[in-house]
Amino acid sequence: MTDPTVAPYRQLRRPLDDRIVAGVCSGLGRYLSVDPVLIRVGFAVAAVLTWGTALLAYPVMWFLMPEEPGPAVPPWRDPADPAWGQAHPPAGPSYAATASDWSPAPAAPTSTPPAA
Repeated sequence: MTDPTVAPYRQLRRPLDDRIVAGVCSGLGRYLSVDPVLIRVGFAVAAVLTWGTALLAYPVMWFLMPEEPGPAVPPWRDPADPAWGQAHPPAGPSYAATASDWSPAPAAPTSTPPAA
């Protein structure tokens, strides 16, 4: 006996990449497989038809809809680590600051008037 294939569970989440205000309409559009612009227009029409009462739904949904998880961020590198300032850091993405990030900005060149 074989198991039937089960579709993955769809989750209603606010995306990180397609937002105008908080991603509520975009999340609804993705969940319902509809263009988020149609959801936004429908929300604006509902707000006009209800004299603004529908605008109360947006912050409620903003609060209730979880944000989709972002990319995994590597841990912060410790400046006390001897390998921190090497020219060739370990492979992989790194968000550590370099020495040039901490050095003061160079002074602006001053011009002197020509001698008369």
